[in-house]
Amino acid sequence: MDKKVDELRSILKKYGQEHLLNHYETLNETSKKELLNQIELINFELINSLYHSTKKEEKHREDKITPIDYVDKYKLYDDYKHYENIGKKAIKEGKLAAVTMAGGQGTRLGHKGPKGTYDIGLDSHKSLFELLSDNLKEEGKKYGVTIPWFIMTSRENNKETLAFFEKNKYFGYQKDKNIFFFIQGELPMIDTEGKILIGEDGFIKQAADGHGGIYESLVKSEMTKRMKQMGIEWIFIGGVDNCLVKMVDPVLMGIAIDKEVTVACKSVVKANPQEKVGVFCRRNGKPNVIEYSEITEEMAEARDEEGELLYGESHILCNLFRVDAVERMGANPLPYHVAYKKATYRNKEGKLIVPDSPNAYKFEAFLFDAFGEVDDMAILRVKREEEFAPVKNADSAGVDCPRTARELYKKFYHID
Repeated sequence: MDKKVDELRSILKKYGQEHLLNHYETLNETSKKELLNQIELINFELINSLYHSTKKEEKHREDKITPIDYVDKYKLYDDYKHYENIGKKAIKEGKLAAVTMAGGQGTRLGHKGPKGTYDIGLDSHKSLFELLSDNLKEEGKKYGVTIPWFIMTSRENNKETLAFFEKNKYFGYQKDKNIFFFIQGELPMIDTEGKILIGEDGFIKQAADGHGGIYESLVKSEMTKRMKQMGIEWIFIGGVDNCLVKMVDPVLMGIAIDKEVTVACKSVVKANPQEKVGVFCRRNGKPNVIEYSEITEEMAEARDEEGELLYGESHILCNLFRVDAVERMGANPLPYHVAYKKATYRNKEGKLIVPDSPNAYKFEAFLFDAFGEVDDMAILRVKREEEFAPVKNADSAGVDCPRTARELYKKFYHID
């Protein structure tokens, strides 16, 4: 152990992170081992590079942004059945699996625990996890199959999530046979001087690496390898907080197969030109999502000959991928985006610091940054009231909250 500590001290000195071992001697043997393991896993070159990126002014890229084609699910007419039949065949053959990103906590909702365990207030008191499992099982019955379910947790909520599923008998699924759990990647948080933070618990302060980490996490956990062994060719990736998410959609799948694309995404039309959402576009000819902060007022208001917004297809985190495309996307990390956040930490003296303003950087990747890796993709416009009822904010926010999600859910399923 002493030799390992000396080796790590040498590495830490090279990168100016010696403080990570300041209170090593005060820890018990188990905690010492965990801290050393954490330090060993840190890519200090990457952290150094990310820190320097926070000091650079982001240069305005001369990207050429153009609209992207989409199809409206309810204007397909004769093609609807054609695509649906193709998708149904693939689903019946067991080629589809669902992946749910569930690494978050329900903090903003005033909920202690994983967000997936949150009860949105239905009379049934079903959690988000149970609502999603109900939909998956119901769809599976239609096609005479069990849709395998892969759930991405985080280091923070993995233990609680597994305990919740065990308590609920996995909602009828069988662990390691048709329901699987894997953990999202993390990156250390750093202060404005580039020093890695130590958290309240005495260990490295880490934050989830964003939904863009899904590809790398699926590959590193060997979930994609397992999928291929099971004969799965397509995976639907969605978030746990959308209680109306349709993970099994034969039309979406049929379009992807028919058009021979490796990615197919769902969109809903923007509620208004100024709605603060990312929208699908082409960036330098490649499929992409442009953030609302990048869209000029002129672009936001622009309409086509039929009066539709040219940049009106909102990305709602409902995406279908071929497994081999996910493997390619997961081979190399995506670019990271920086966020300036408030973070409670222990200083060099071990004193707990609780800031009242942002004091640290976290780094995350965005799932749609990988879209530029494919030559083309299909976008299917669906109805917001049928497929998009996110639970992101407390009821006081008035939008994307338990109340709005509950109303949409009850209306869609005709619950009084």
